[in-house]
Amino acid sequence: MTSADPIHLTLERFHANLRGELEGGYDALLHPDVVFYSPVVFTPQQGREITKLYLSAAGNTLPGDAPTNGESKTGDAPDTSFTYTKTIASGHQAMLEFETTMDGKYVNGVDILTCDDDSLVTEFKVMMRPLQAVNIVHEQMKAMLEKMTAGS
Repeated sequence: MTSADPIHLTLERFHANLRGELEGGYDALLHPDVVFYSPVVFTPQQGREITKLYLSAAGNTLPGDAPTNGESKTGDAPDTSFTYTKTIASGHQAMLEFETTMDGKYVNGVDILTCDDDSLVTEFKVMMRPLQAVNIVHEQMKAMLEKMTAGS
């Protein structure tokens, strides 16, 4: 594993996008033919536009409950329970483990990213546990997607 691996630039850009600091946002991060695998939708979703929709909905849903102590973990990010706890990255792939709390339920999952030689994400897979968490995320994501697409 070297810093020249394309996934390292992908991860830098991914985190910059999460902070709202990536010029071009998802368009600069995602390959036009990216494939998104949802933890609750059976069929893979293909293409940048649908992937942007799912990731935007997740960004509005998964921050989870505010921490009970009311403090921000990073000092500059919104106060939410969502945090990435582990990252494994090599070559063209990375796995980012996350935790959050939604409706008082613990949510644990992983984002698995694959990129091309240009560090654009070609595959984005989300896996989640436990079942109660999957059910809560499913309900809230469904509501968020309906809200986001109502104006379309």
